[in-house]
Amino acid sequence: MRAPNHSTYELHYWPTIQGRGEYVRLALEYAGIDYIDVARLPEDDGGGEAALGEFLDENEHFPHFAPPVLKTVDMAIAQTANILLFLGSRHALAPADHAGWIWTHQLQLTIMDFVVEIHDTHHPVGVMLYYEDQRAEAIRRSVEFAKSRAPKFLDYFERVLKGNPAGNTHLVGKSITYADLSLFQIVAGLRYAFPKLMRRLAPKYPLLHALHDRVAAQTKISHYLASKRRIPFNEEGIFRHYPELDP
Repeated sequence: MRAPNHSTYELHYWPTIQGRGEYVRLALEYAGIDYIDVARLPEDDGGGEAALGEFLDENEHFPHFAPPVLKTVDMAIAQTANILLFLGSRHALAPADHAGWIWTHQLQLTIMDFVVEIHDTHHPVGVMLYYEDQRAEAIRRSVEFAKSRAPKFLDYFERVLKGNPAGNTHLVGKSITYADLSLFQIVAGLRYAFPKLMRRLAPKYPLLHALHDRVAAQTKISHYLASKRRIPFNEEGIFRHYPELDP
């Protein structure tokens, strides 16, 4: 659907990586919401990383710590889960009842916790260091990730799907929510970053993989994934494929 009575949203995020902005992009694309991915515009049109830095510095009274930021007619909303909380209520991407709305947000917060753990497999010491400067520590961290941390999160989301009283095709209720879209991104990213691990674990998580495939088959999402708007996975974002981390 198109956003009724709202001007086009502006998404402010890094122009070369999916990162945390991708969870917002997926929600906007699935709901058919008009938006401008500002930093990906040509520099002459106000895009680029320099423009993103200038935007983040604009509001001295309510500064944003980091992107993504979604700018609406009258607000600028930061933090991925916070943006999705807003889109969920404004664009029917979450249940209308309060309990369902909060439950969806809770699941999203857990997904974002998982994102941190995934990122820390390749940057366990410090985000300002190159991967090559912490490669030994990253290998050690990835062993723990594969053995315990990834299964703990994946077990949890498989259990949520299995326990959904409305059926095991979605995390919440009978319809796709922004949490489903975000979990799709988690599975897609893990398949890219840890293909061997995900193949080994696949039999344990049939509902998770079915959810991934169901989301990918949605018309608007499939068109988005095939378009230039979808930034490919790469070794600059959250999900990075280093063979030595996925033995």
